[in-house]
Amino acid sequence: MATRVVVTGIGMVTSLGNDTNSSWKAIKEGKSGIRSIERFDLTGHGVTIAGEIRDFDVSKYMDRKEQRRNDPVVGYSVKATMEALEQSGLDVRQNADDVGVVIGSGIGGLTSCHEQFRNLFDKGPDRISPFFITQDIIDILSGYTAILTGATGPNFSPVSACATSAHAIGESFEIIRRGDAKAMISGGAECAVTPIGIAAFNNMHALSRYKGDPAKASRPFDAQRDGFVMGEGAATLILEDLEFAQARGAVIYGEIIGYGTTADAHHITEPAPEGLGLQKAIRRALQKAGLRPDQIDYINAHGTSTPFNDRNESIAIKKVFGEHAYKLAVSSTKSMIGHTLGAAGAIESAVSMLSLRENILTPTINLENPDPECDLDYVPNASRKADLHYAMSNSMGFGGHNVALVFRKWEE
Repeated sequence: MATRVVVTGIGMVTSLGNDTNSSWKAIKEGKSGIRSIERFDLTGHGVTIAGEIRDFDVSKYMDRKEQRRNDPVVGYSVKATMEALEQSGLDVRQNADDVGVVIGSGIGGLTSCHEQFRNLFDKGPDRISPFFITQDIIDILSGYTAILTGATGPNFSPVSACATSAHAIGESFEIIRRGDAKAMISGGAECAVTPIGIAAFNNMHALSRYKGDPAKASRPFDAQRDGFVMGEGAATLILEDLEFAQARGAVIYGEIIGYGTTADAHHITEPAPEGLGLQKAIRRALQKAGLRPDQIDYINAHGTSTPFNDRNESIAIKKVFGEHAYKLAVSSTKSMIGHTLGAAGAIESAVSMLSLRENILTPTINLENPDPECDLDYVPNASRKADLHYAMSNSMGFGGHNVALVFRKWEE
């Protein structure tokens, strides 16, 4: 019998709150974390809004020296990770060889890149920080976490753009199933709300240029959507072998039962027509979970608020689920916190798990004029209660990466 994998801790940092409870409460209430950017001078920028983290404090876990030596993305990850570990009650050092870390980022230390290239051009090469390489490389997220916690099991950082942390969770699931670890610290973090991050995504015409209330800019599945809103944040899940978790009396949030991943092999930024790659990932995840399509109650969609994604994802869901597509619920967390890039899959997995636990469907806000091609139940504008047993989270990334994760409510 295959090893069962459960989640025992969840940590989140989002534009709606710097911990799980505040983020989850605001998501259930359909609030928006999209506001005018305050972190840098917006002169010359065509886009001036984002799901920016504010009032962030990681001093409980990193002193000022450590914070200076690391990019802010590490701080986001550390905060989410330590919350998840404290919640789980897992003693990492007592089980060091059986605990691994897989935490990724789509872009990594973009703040440090901006600062150090400015130093290079303005002050010269001898003013580059000796810590720049470790500030910039994405694998420092997993490496730093291992150093901080003492985990000596499998350790690496995946990079697959906006599918990154979904891959992190899926691969952690497989590591436990094949017996290479008893527990995994898994997730993703992103801190790309920087001058170059905003300018680059805007210049490739990926971002919304909505000029009204910032809270209304992210509009997944709406006919008026015009691009995604940049977000930032982190989420970490503690995954454990069921028997290991039960032996130590851990509180279980839910179970991961399916993981499918594919490539479009189609286009660098646009999804394959009809979301073909995503269709295949969903089917693989369902097969691994041992479920029929009509058993899924809820899908936390990739739902970016871009014309191509929302239409193709909706088609993919209809192709896989058939008539059941119109009976299940679909919603986009990105409508509230923006697109957190490499952190999105982990944040949305956390939301999926909490949705199952509390029997609540979180909303897609700003869905005022539904696109006729997006004709599913997207839980418009307000949460609602539902009897939930199985949920799925979809993730897609530039380069053509697709991930589907399947979760089961924990019912003893």
